[in-house]
Amino acid sequence: MPEEDFVELKFRLYDGSDIGPFRYSPASTVAVLKERIVAEWPKDKKIAPKAASDVKLICAGKILENNKTVAQCKMPFGELPNGVITVHAVVQPSLAKPKTDKKVDKVPKENSCSCSIL
Repeated sequence: MPEEDFVELKFRLYDGSDIGPFRYSPASTVAVLKERIVAEWPKDKKIAPKAASDVKLICAGKILENNKTVAQCKMPFGELPNGVITVHAVVQPSLAKPKTDKKVDKVPKENSCSCSIL
């Protein structure tokens, strides 16, 4: 693939710092981008993704879907010759189900069937 076909992306984090820039093929999927972000995430950050599913990528106001390619996301890479595209990386950790204290009745409930047998 010719060198000019590659897209240069950097990922802006919540505190304004960046990861990258990195060069990607337009055929690279958003899932691949997320995996790279998790691998390259700075170790000194208080908020960090544990998995690629914890990361949402936003470019030009659109949330990018995992199964889409860089080319399908219609990133404005054609508009800036040799420009670096900034993609915002937002961490949204998957929520664990909260433990609930279920109140269990110790007295069994009576059968409330109103059937009569003939």
